[in-house]
Amino acid sequence: MRMRDEMLARLRAGDVPDILIVGGGINGVGVFRDLAAQGVPALLVEAGDFSSGTSAAPSRLIHGGLRYLETGEAALVRESLTERNLLLRNACHVVHPLACWVPLRSWLAGTLGAGARLLRLTRTPGRKGAVAVKLGLMLYDAFGRTHQTMPDHRLLTAGQARRELGGLAPDIRAVAEYYDARISHPERLVMELVADAEEDCEPSLALNHVSAGRQTQGRVTLTDQLTGETFTVTPKILINAAGAWVDEVQAGLGFNERLIGGTRGSHLVLRHAQLAEDLGNRMLYFETDDHRACLIYRLSGDRVLLGTTDIRSDDPGDKLCTEAEIDYLFAVLRPILPGVCLSRSDIVFAFAGVRPLPRMKAGATGAISRDHRIDEFAPTADRPFVTLALVGGKWTTYRAFAEQVSGRVLARLGLGRRQSTAGIAIGGARGLPFDAAGRAAWARNLAQETGLQPARCAALVDRYGSRARAVAEAEAADPARFDALPDYSPAEIGLICATERVARLDDILLRRTLMGFEGHASRAILREVGTVAARSLGWDAARLAAEIERTATLLRERHRMSIA
Repeated sequence: MRMRDEMLARLRAGDVPDILIVGGGINGVGVFRDLAAQGVPALLVEAGDFSSGTSAAPSRLIHGGLRYLETGEAALVRESLTERNLLLRNACHVVHPLACWVPLRSWLAGTLGAGARLLRLTRTPGRKGAVAVKLGLMLYDAFGRTHQTMPDHRLLTAGQARRELGGLAPDIRAVAEYYDARISHPERLVMELVADAEEDCEPSLALNHVSAGRQTQGRVTLTDQLTGETFTVTPKILINAAGAWVDEVQAGLGFNERLIGGTRGSHLVLRHAQLAEDLGNRMLYFETDDHRACLIYRLSGDRVLLGTTDIRSDDPGDKLCTEAEIDYLFAVLRPILPGVCLSRSDIVFAFAGVRPLPRMKAGATGAISRDHRIDEFAPTADRPFVTLALVGGKWTTYRAFAEQVSGRVLARLGLGRRQSTAGIAIGGARGLPFDAAGRAAWARNLAQETGLQPARCAALVDRYGSRARAVAEAEAADPARFDALPDYSPAEIGLICATERVARLDDILLRRTLMGFEGHASRAILREVGTVAARSLGWDAARLAAEIERTATLLRERHRMSIA
């Protein structure tokens, strides 16, 4: 990727495409990528960092949405399962199969209600027993046949389940097992999609920390959030992919209608060795007494992810996990794993984000559709460009959503589609073997070629896929290590700063790497990483000190990390 300063220079010179995408989360970047694959360049601007909003706060699942069957959204489930299977292949470096267990307390409960919800006679969630869940999973398996890569579901008796996970509550009567997938580093996949788009279509231009403001007679004002410098562009098509901020962007364009009615979801990353060992490579996906869906699964080592809440919020910047939500998440786990004792001292990282759901004034939050739609607004005399507002959407279906949006754009431009992105590997999945054994052999070959230790190369491949080669070569040339952070290297961080459009220290801690998410943050770490960033990006001592202080405050206040 080119440096951010080079991108800004192109913006100053007016060397920009006619299509403006506002929002650098997964949906905006997905559209950017799909258009580039058709040879159609776009200018994408993101007010924060790429994938710093809702796209950074998911349950990190790539899934079909089993519970969407309950709200009658069978078409969404079918689409989600197809896209899940594609991502398992196209992003095999960061998307991996995950066994999912649904603990059940009854065999027959909710069977009639589940049928009514599937037929869309009602959307209110309700209790479900083993028969209802099995019927749903049979349909789930059938929908997932396209590009299938994982086994079908099975039903375990209580005895069978407890032989594998002894801590299940005594009133669990059965467990349904099925497979979905998890994404280890969603923010990295967003960055790789940006890089792939710019590689395929050189005029494409993506800028982080640049916001879109008001438009006047077709001229949209853009502001560099780091320097205050302003620019104006005159798009022919504007795509509002701002997620939870869609309504704010619409207001700047002169629209008054509210499109988004968000809900906040909060998650906790816990350090709990025994719980991680007990869970193994499975996720518990369970229903709460208030008919919400929560989950817990092992991330790696002794880290566990617990989520999620679902609370209405009209503030797109509502990113704080509250004390009440922590109490709620701890409380809903007890009926499933009564022997597990959790405390706030187990929390190493907390995160929250507002889901950009379609506006719905009343009803259960779990009944709000997770499907996506495109609202199109024709040009007017004082706004002479087409506006496409993207409403809803989820991580798993971003590619299909992007294809639908770019289809609208291509039709407006009178162009045909060159290719589908369905078969295109993403970023570090290019040239990487699909199977785990093949990836392990690839990492061993990398160790032989660079002289690095095999374990280190394996870790780099887990992080970057085939792009681990560039990191390994940089480390071979500069073998220095951090004192406070042995899992990362100065050469690795320097390469990230030079090639991944880093502008702030927290871009590195929270999105280009998993340092924050894994609970690796201290003043010493911030100083070491910040010093490398300063050297790469030309920060002076005052800027470095400000970045360290800003990042420490952010990690402490928003993510509950202990940084003095």
